[in-house]
Amino acid sequence: MTQEPTRGRDGAASLATDRPDRTITPVATRTADPMVGRLIDGRYEIRSRVARGGMATVYLAHDRRLDRDVALKVMHSHLADGVDGATFISRFRREARAAARLTHSGVVAVYDQGVDGEISYLTMEYVPGSNLRRELRRNGTLSVRHTFELLEQILAALSAAHLKNLIHRDIKPENALITVSGSLKVADFGLARAVTEVTSTTTGTILGTVAYLAPEVIATGACDARTDIYAVGILAYEMLTGTLPYEGTTPIQVAFQHVHRDVPPPSSVVPWLPTEIDDLITVFTARNPANRPVDGAAAADLLRRTQATLIQQHPEAWERQAEPPASFIPDFSEPETPEIDDVPFDNNYPETGSLKSIPLAILATTELDDGTTQPLPQRPTTQFASSEAPPPPSRPKARRRRVLAWVLPLLLLIGGGSVGAWWWFADGPGAWTQVPEELVGQPIEAVGTLLDGLDLAHSSTSVYDDAAVAGIVLTVDPPSGERIRRDGHIDLVVSRGIRMVTVPGGLVGLEQEAATELLRDAGLTVGTPNTEFRDAIPAGQVLTVSQEPNSRVPHNTVVTLTVSAGPEPVTVTQQTGQTREDAQAALEALGLVVTFADDEPSLTVPAGHVIYQSIPSGTRAHRTDTIQLTISSGPPMVAVPRVIDMHTDAAVAALEAVGFRVETRRQTGTITLDRVLAQDTIGYAPQGSTIVLTII
Repeated sequence: MTQEPTRGRDGAASLATDRPDRTITPVATRTADPMVGRLIDGRYEIRSRVARGGMATVYLAHDRRLDRDVALKVMHSHLADGVDGATFISRFRREARAAARLTHSGVVAVYDQGVDGEISYLTMEYVPGSNLRRELRRNGTLSVRHTFELLEQILAALSAAHLKNLIHRDIKPENALITVSGSLKVADFGLARAVTEVTSTTTGTILGTVAYLAPEVIATGACDARTDIYAVGILAYEMLTGTLPYEGTTPIQVAFQHVHRDVPPPSSVVPWLPTEIDDLITVFTARNPANRPVDGAAAADLLRRTQATLIQQHPEAWERQAEPPASFIPDFSEPETPEIDDVPFDNNYPETGSLKSIPLAILATTELDDGTTQPLPQRPTTQFASSEAPPPPSRPKARRRRVLAWVLPLLLLIGGGSVGAWWWFADGPGAWTQVPEELVGQPIEAVGTLLDGLDLAHSSTSVYDDAAVAGIVLTVDPPSGERIRRDGHIDLVVSRGIRMVTVPGGLVGLEQEAATELLRDAGLTVGTPNTEFRDAIPAGQVLTVSQEPNSRVPHNTVVTLTVSAGPEPVTVTQQTGQTREDAQAALEALGLVVTFADDEPSLTVPAGHVIYQSIPSGTRAHRTDTIQLTISSGPPMVAVPRVIDMHTDAAVAALEAVGFRVETRRQTGTITLDRVLAQDTIGYAPQGSTIVLTII
């Protein structure tokens, strides 16, 4: 059983087998390799060779220190030779460190990188399983559901990478590994950048997989997160239709179509595909990068919204799978010779569409009368004479012929040199340079002086930035280290410093809602308000503002309002039975307003004391609330019955009947008649008072 390597841009840093139950046959059993059995860096024991490509050889190795299998990618030694060797090694390490910082479940992990003598190596996660290219070779197409599931995982990995300013640069089926559990991992994030930079600088060529290359990469070499989105769009087209959007017998023909034609809608191949899918792929593969999603996160959001529409409006298409092209033949065989499908040495075109190298001059075009364009033909520099034998020359002709034999080569040499020089400086390596390193974070004056010294045209735009002080360069497009034509243009974004805004005036006295709206309209953040009890200010009215009115503050300043909570709550105390003065003083001490009702007579409450209060004891009220007290005026006045000359018992009964108490006093020294001689009160008296009767 042979093993299929995952195919990656710079050497397929991970391994993938079709099924976990299959035995991996080491490539070393078929290919002699002196590295097999060698211990790298005193740690990695190479057990077999898995795959070999133009930039690296991948080995299955065992990490003795951590006791685990890893994929060991050994870069070819020729990349570190020559004038640019040190530059390559430096960039290789930098890119490896950047990739190692990318931690995501959908990304093949980079564990380690190092140099052992002349060997530059990279240690990566070992991933058993297959890859998307293998799935397409077996099935031809994927269902809409499966396509969207895989695209979502790819974009999730790209989102994490783009968030850290890491661009993949070579999204294709070979770099999409499908694990045994069916999940997807993306391999080789940004690891070809070091090789690409060194190679393109010295050769003036574009490196990449032509079937998935964005137009800007082919035309100018520019590359950013949107370049990855273009490749994802081409990948989606291939998964749904089983074909690539552009065909050609040579990579140049395919590259030309990427630059000069819009990707056709997939429904032109599979008519039942909904227009929403056409729209999605059209946006992903827009020739102008500005019309694509800015990064993986934006693309994933668009993908999810399209998916929701498809499930709701086209459920029959969501589960459907297109028929493979008529020429498709399922391939379940194992690869005989594992070779890495990397850049720039892939020989599998047109199957995978790898572009070995494209001189930019070849992509020059000419406009036809009908408005279309076509590549400029490569004109021969010499013409061959007719095959007929000419007549023998005369002596003058022979002399001229000898002169021409010397002159023509000289003219051709001069002409060829001129053409070569023109090509060198117009479209060859001499037409390109690199954006200087470490421009970001420098003052714009220093950056402008540096670029002027390099004769690089540049312009700047200013934006607000919360972190950088005014005048500091925030971004450079193309980024530092990228290739740029000498007659190209660099766009700089410069910090204007943090944005300052004016605090609105007149907020004190407004309602909280109105003041908050004014602050937000000014671009300020409103914090959680403070509250204070105020007797005289209604609840919800602004008392103070944490920033001075009309002052200039940073836009992210949090402004806090202090708002009135109205009068403070209090608990009413018991005042029944208290004197008028004591009750009033106690309630006013609580902040309540005391009023009095008309006095009422009471047989139980002494005059001048509180009979009852309008707010019961224990009730929650607020300061400035009004409470009314009713004061006792004493017992009521009752008419005193006249009982003189009445029999004693009858007189007492008459007085007690109307509520009086009766006291009798007998007059001594007289005849006892048991009758009332006199009473001390005549008229009216307080009910309950004592009437004294004199009895004889």
